Amino acid sequence: MAARVASTLIKPLVAKLFVREENGADLVSKPIRVSKLVSWHGQKRTLDERDVRKISEKLISRTLAANPYEPAVHDGDRIAVVDALTKTLLSLGDLEMEDVQAVHLGHVELARKLSRAADDSTRNMSADATNLYRSLVDVCCLHILQFFTQRSSFIPATLITQTRMIDETMRRMEVLTARLPAPRSQDADFEQRYLEHLGLKYGKLAIFGLDLSAPGQARWPLDTAYLSLELSAQNRDGGVSATHRFRVEGALTGKHRVVLRGPAGSGKTTLAQWLAVSAAQNDFDDELAFLRGRVPFILPLRSLAQESTLPTAHKFLAMAGSMLDGAQPQGWADRVLHSGRGIILVDGIDEISESKRLLTKRWLTELTETYPRTFFLVTTRPSAVPIGWAADLGFVEFDLLPLNQRDVDKFVDRWHDAALSTLGDVEERAEVEQYRAALHVTLRRKPDLYQLATNPLMCSVICALHRDRHSQLPEGRMDLYAAALRMLLVRRDKEREVIAPEGLHLTEEQQVQLLQRLAYWLIRNGRSEATQALAVRIIRERLPSMPRVVPLDGAHQVFRHLLLRSGLLREPTLDTVDFIHRTFQDYLGAKAAVETSDLDLLAKNAGDDQWEDVIRMAVGHARERERGELLRKLVVIGDQRPSQRRRYHLLAAASLENATTLDPAVRAEVMSRAAFLIPRPPERRRRTWRRRARWSSMCCRGRPT
Repeated sequence: MAARVASTLIKPLVAKLFVREENGADLVSKPIRVSKLVSWHGQKRTLDERDVRKISEKLISRTLAANPYEPAVHDGDRIAVVDALTKTLLSLGDLEMEDVQAVHLGHVELARKLSRAADDSTRNMSADATNLYRSLVDVCCLHILQFFTQRSSFIPATLITQTRMIDETMRRMEVLTARLPAPRSQDADFEQRYLEHLGLKYGKLAIFGLDLSAPGQARWPLDTAYLSLELSAQNRDGGVSATHRFRVEGALTGKHRVVLRGPAGSGKTTLAQWLAVSAAQNDFDDELAFLRGRVPFILPLRSLAQESTLPTAHKFLAMAGSMLDGAQPQGWADRVLHSGRGIILVDGIDEISESKRLLTKRWLTELTETYPRTFFLVTTRPSAVPIGWAADLGFVEFDLLPLNQRDVDKFVDRWHDAALSTLGDVEERAEVEQYRAALHVTLRRKPDLYQLATNPLMCSVICALHRDRHSQLPEGRMDLYAAALRMLLVRRDKEREVIAPEGLHLTEEQQVQLLQRLAYWLIRNGRSEATQALAVRIIRERLPSMPRVVPLDGAHQVFRHLLLRSGLLREPTLDTVDFIHRTFQDYLGAKAAVETSDLDLLAKNAGDDQWEDVIRMAVGHARERERGELLRKLVVIGDQRPSQRRRYHLLAAASLENATTLDPAVRAEVMSRAAFLIPRPPERRRRTWRRRARWSSMCCRGRPT
């Protein structure tokens, strides 16, 4: 309504609010604030609050007179509008901004800022009165800004402000430019080459179960295959708060030092690779904009098992197995990190021995002190280091959560999309689409199988087996691993009619025996990878028991066969070898430990977190008598060592999942120890649970509810 009032009615009244202007750019002492321009401040005041109230009354009267067809405002509401408008105009005297800043703010934001002074007065006004007040404030602010722009000092002051802003922008640009390597310099040329190398090295993700024996055919672009995971924050008491759940991008926003915890196969390494590739391609979204323009360094700690010291900056590329290590300019990595442009991704605290974790903590301390502006991400299994392990260095901690149902559905779809990308035949593509639809139905109908699929690694194993076994899936975790090994070791080459590759014909059992020997050596020595020469030696020691496989001098040939055809081994560097995932190493190593009757060794090492999954899988591999013996050993050691009682007894309880058959007395012993460690619910909750159990049993018997 007020917007239709002629400007000639409003302008004279608004002009009375301000003192007569002076000439020049107002640079004599300080910039002129809006509060110094109003007529009721300063030594030569010409208006007081009563005068401003009269101006408000005239504004309202002229507005209503100019709009006779608008709804009438009652006297009580009219007084409220006068009070509110007076307070709003008087709040001009409290503004601590310059007129140039007010114009930049705009009349809508200025009106909103001034209206806060009258919140109490407008709270009980009618809708018509409120509309009148808001319209008057808007149009007054429009004229106020118009008045500012017409002052003779406004244009000079604006030029001065713009000049200062340009100077400040140039200064910041100079600071930023100083961080960057000089154009056409040796650093800039190498940095571009290094980032391109990272994009190629980590830019594609190997999809488990999709022709892993033919490298390159089953690798999918990481930015397409990557699924944003969900994290939870640790509270001060060490528990996980279910209310603090974030996606990765939101969790890392504004964080500069992060410890990421997650069980085997939960996606820790994939997340580190995604961060590296996104940084190399400068492809972060707005939430992670603070990481744009940075240079990533992936540091897999598994490669340090044989080193006595941890690397300094110039050895980071060598640690990551980069082929560009020898090409980097002298001091380049140090210059990148010192300028605050680095991202250090330390992967796998759990993959080094416990004795070396203290050394790693000292190394991290030196790195954070030397390069305080660098972004750090450290990954680990939950039990490898205590909660708050690096809190004194400023690290915040997050836990990787299991995939929810929507994430599982997305993962299944993306796995099958990757499968489709490797196929050209129309019938095969239609078959994959049928498997996709069938697996979605199966996961919803089988809650136990769905719980296994909430781990990214296990979800990919399930997808691969579901296709390979024509929708017939094993039920338990141990059965899934066994089926996955059979698929990788035997069925792939047989169904693809690949006969005696590399001139060898190894049965499934022979391959398993050799692989589990290597896996068990790695576990006993606290390693995640070995030199290829050592792997050949381990195979050579086992060959005398397999005289029909190959002559003793053919150990290297057998190793190459396992590396190229098994789908379980890979080459992190040209002279090292490891398993495609630590879980398969633990599975095979546990099988070897049981077959060699190393139950005492298993129980002795139960206090080491690197042996936890090995022991749980050993319970699954063992026969009933061996299983009971191993679980009893865990219970007894836990009873004898109060400081480690929780670890031993809870590990024994967790291992029951894989115990298909077990002496009831042993099971009772394990459960009784676990009962002391798991708090019972309050009595009221127990009564509720009992009532629900009775209600459930009545329903099952067909009684009316």
